[in-house]
Amino acid sequence: MITPTDRPATRQRCHRSRALSAIVVASTLASCGDAGDSGADAEDAQDGGVDAAADTVGDAGDVGEELPPPICSDGLDLNGDGVCDRSVADWSRDARVPAGTTRRDIYDLGDEALGDVVTAGVQHALVWPISVSGVLLPWVPLARMFDPNATDDVTLATQRFARNSLGFGTTTEMYDWLGLARWDGTTPPTSTASWPAGVSPGDALGAGTFAVDGVEVLTFSCATCHTAQLFGHTVYGATNRRAQANEFFHLASDFFPYITPAAFAELAGANEEEVALFVRTQENLPAVAAKMPQVRGLDTSLAQVSLSLARRAEDEWASRDESLEFRPRPNALSTDIADSKPAVWWNLRYKTRWLSDGSIVSGNPIYTNFLWNEIGRATDLQELAAWLAANQQVVDELTVAAFAAESPRWTDFFGTDAIDIPAAQRGQALFDTHCSTCHGTYVKAWETPGVLDTLGDPSSASAAAIEAAIATVELRYHEQTPVFDVGTDSWRARGMNAFADRLNELAISAQMGTVVEVQTGYVPPPLDGIWSRYPYLHNQSVPTLCDLLVPATYRTGEFWMGPDEDPEADFDAACVGLPVGDRVPESWKEEPRNHYDTSLPGLGNFGHDEWLTADDGTPLLSEAERSDLIAFLRTL
Repeated sequence: MITPTDRPATRQRCHRSRALSAIVVASTLASCGDAGDSGADAEDAQDGGVDAAADTVGDAGDVGEELPPPICSDGLDLNGDGVCDRSVADWSRDARVPAGTTRRDIYDLGDEALGDVVTAGVQHALVWPISVSGVLLPWVPLARMFDPNATDDVTLATQRFARNSLGFGTTTEMYDWLGLARWDGTTPPTSTASWPAGVSPGDALGAGTFAVDGVEVLTFSCATCHTAQLFGHTVYGATNRRAQANEFFHLASDFFPYITPAAFAELAGANEEEVALFVRTQENLPAVAAKMPQVRGLDTSLAQVSLSLARRAEDEWASRDESLEFRPRPNALSTDIADSKPAVWWNLRYKTRWLSDGSIVSGNPIYTNFLWNEIGRATDLQELAAWLAANQQVVDELTVAAFAAESPRWTDFFGTDAIDIPAAQRGQALFDTHCSTCHGTYVKAWETPGVLDTLGDPSSASAAAIEAAIATVELRYHEQTPVFDVGTDSWRARGMNAFADRLNELAISAQMGTVVEVQTGYVPPPLDGIWSRYPYLHNQSVPTLCDLLVPATYRTGEFWMGPDEDPEADFDAACVGLPVGDRVPESWKEEPRNHYDTSLPGLGNFGHDEWLTADDGTPLLSEAERSDLIAFLRTL
């Protein structure tokens, strides 16, 4: 594992905390959703952004004088040539990904080196690395209070009180309530990498600790929203539909400000340094604003950033302003809805702009991830800029790990029995006619001469032969990421109006090379792993592919979303998505926040159907054609 030498060693572990850590989680998670595939963009295409000044040394010298070679300051330089590996990446608005290629190996490290760097980057995805975050809680006293193995009466009484008031009383219960995925003990994060040392089967992914000034702190990371548990498998880079990051913040904010330092010291046995860190977090929380998502599975990162900026001064560093913390400037997202689901990471390799609406038109998305999260954690932005400049290797490693994420394959979960190659071939023709203009053209192995001859009769072919035949050889996606308005719910895209100008005015945005331009539509993403990305559209308003492939008036208007545990009960394999109607498990209906009502603002299930609608308003594709198209989509 590659670890930056100037940041404290981190470790991923299954924590034993308690209800007070709700605060940390909530705050640290505030904007983890959209920021993954969207993000704080950073380095300038050539210079490396915030650390550009540090990447070269020496004066220009006299005319004709030979300049010293550039020096890579604190970043990846695996070949030792003095040039940061990230210099090969183009983060500009003019960046292109040539058709048929990807940026899976974003810094051209080569297969031999890629795996180790991805493993190091996954560590940062599991343990939030930024030590200057405004909201951090001391871990040891929290672990003591919320230890699942506690036996003393005082601790048990505290846990009972927390359980009755918050819904959880131990760390294990808290992580389950929060919806953190757990490592299944086998599935690697990518084909080239392994989970970092210290990750054990059953560990909650996204919860970790590291040391700040000698105090071990609990923090929550990218994996909270971008790693999922799917039918017993751990899927790195996937949308975590169970995450309740924003909900956790609201739950915690109801009681955290009222806990006195003396009470914290007495109840948790905190020492002087731990109490000081606790007080620092309390003092920073008034600069943080959050908003509850309408339903479980959606994220309110746009509102988190926008409303938190409204509590800061309008200078170039968005400095703390106590008067605004109690009387913030008016902001549209205090009432408007801009919820969306956390995006999958494995699409990053195809893109040149970020967020579901493509409004980040330049810069490294990992910087946006850091910036947005830290605005939502009351972090001083000058301290953040300094941290980023001093920890470029962390940024490099996480960038590599995000771009290398891989989509899950249908056959890894359900085998090859449900793969109907003749139907999928018919579906490919339909896809090329109706979908490829936006979502790209998929070249399949079965198109290679001789492959199907080798396969023989698909009904009796071996699993390995079927796997080989259905493999995607190439995706010919747009060289520059497009944005199309296809009539889908516009609230999320319009939400950027509430704070885009303010983000562009920040000095740290300029240093990162981040530019925000409000869009009117959304990015039509590549469809890798589309079978696992239900419910569909940016707001999760369409429960199945069957619904997505018919006119909006035919779509399911109300549905429920539950856990992805039982592939028979919790999943509709034929329609690829959530069970609806009579098939909905009754247990899902016990939690009101699992209920999606698409008549609500921001949850509209309309749009993305003009080319699927006949002149009389009925579905253009027959039921058999839709089934064939779904058969093809299962193979992506």
